[in-house]
Amino acid sequence: MPSRLYVGNLSYTTTDESLRAFFATAGAVKETEVVMDRQMGRSKGFGFVEMMTDEDAQKAKDMLDGKMLDSRPLRIDFAKPKETRARVGAGMGAAPSMGGDRGDRPRRFNRGSRDDYRD
Repeated sequence: MPSRLYVGNLSYTTTDESLRAFFATAGAVKETEVVMDRQMGRSKGFGFVEMMTDEDAQKAKDMLDGKMLDSRPLRIDFAKPKETRARVGAGMGAAPSMGGDRGDRPRRFNRGSRDDYRD
């Protein structure tokens, strides 16, 4: 059983410190991370908490799932391992996107012949 927990439905005002204090009621907290949006400079609404032991993680999940933090009911589950993903547009052979038709819109060519516009 992993000791890292996913915490969803966080308020945008929740900080690493407030998350740590909330989870400290269930056991020893090793690390907390509220995932931040780089552009907006605020929480994305989820984060991760790593407890010292697997037993503390299970206790925190059982005890705190659905409880309120910053006026929001938290969703707590065991975190899945991080998957390695290929970066889009990175590396050799990746052409930069120049916009244009992605094939998901109807084409607007040949709207009709000139005969359609005669009186």
